Amino acid sequence: MMSQNPDYKVSGYPARSLKRSPTSPRTLFSIIMTGLTFLCAGIALLPLLAVLYYAIVKGAARINPSVFVELPPAALQPGGGFGNAIQGTLIMVGLGALQSIPIGILAAIYISEFAADTQLAKWIRFFTNVLSGVPSIIVGVFAYGVIVLNMKTPSALAGGFALAILMLPIIVRATEEALKLVPQEIRQASLGLGGTNFQTVARVVVPAAMPAIVTGITLAIARAAGETAPVLFTARFFQYYLPFNEKGLAALAEPTASLAVLVYNFASRPYENQKELAWAASLILVLLVLITSILSRLATARKIY
Repeated sequence: MMSQNPDYKVSGYPARSLKRSPTSPRTLFSIIMTGLTFLCAGIALLPLLAVLYYAIVKGAARINPSVFVELPPAALQPGGGFGNAIQGTLIMVGLGALQSIPIGILAAIYISEFAADTQLAKWIRFFTNVLSGVPSIIVGVFAYGVIVLNMKTPSALAGGFALAILMLPIIVRATEEALKLVPQEIRQASLGLGGTNFQTVARVVVPAAMPAIVTGITLAIARAAGETAPVLFTARFFQYYLPFNEKGLAALAEPTASLAVLVYNFASRPYENQKELAWAASLILVLLVLITSILSRLATARKIY
């Protein structure tokens, strides 16, 4: 007669328990490694949390509506703000985005969809990887030699050009990876319905990859907004006025303030009011990156595939 004991199989041999013993070496090893994983994750987050803590504690008290419209104060003068620095940062990052986004996306589409296996595409990928590793100060020196020396003055145009170079490799690589994520079946379906290769890329592949492309653009903008070295070489002098309110587009050819340069200048000065303003500007930079990331998440919530 067959045994009714659940610990035995039909053959009569004892069945191996599916429940692992809590004291077995494998279980103990899994618990230890899981704990180490959480510990390393906490250590990795510690610098970020420390930066956020210091920026919030030291900068939040100085944040008020006036700092967004007023000009930086002189030494020992209370009040003031960094309206000109916010304006300059937005202008230079916007100029960089206008230059780098179309070039980066079109270059990535070309090497991914039209010339994927050609020698030219390999060289473009190689130089893009090299450019992504170039220190930002080198980019600033290059923009200084190309733009500033020819214009005879630092300017927002030179700053936007330097930031565009820094943003370009991020956009190219992010866009190429986003296009690779689009399944081949989507391309084949479009071609099977009579669409040309150009129509497939423009109307099917790029819209499908747009969420990841927007995420890459957001990362590029976030990096450009916090860069200091290129702006020091190209926009350089910190102006204590709102240039674009007074001179319009003509101010693009003149030295321009930025939040990163304001933090650099004021954080090292001995005056407490200017140090407080530097912390407030640091907090605004962090919030700008956060808001940009949130907007990109909202914009990329819809997925086609």
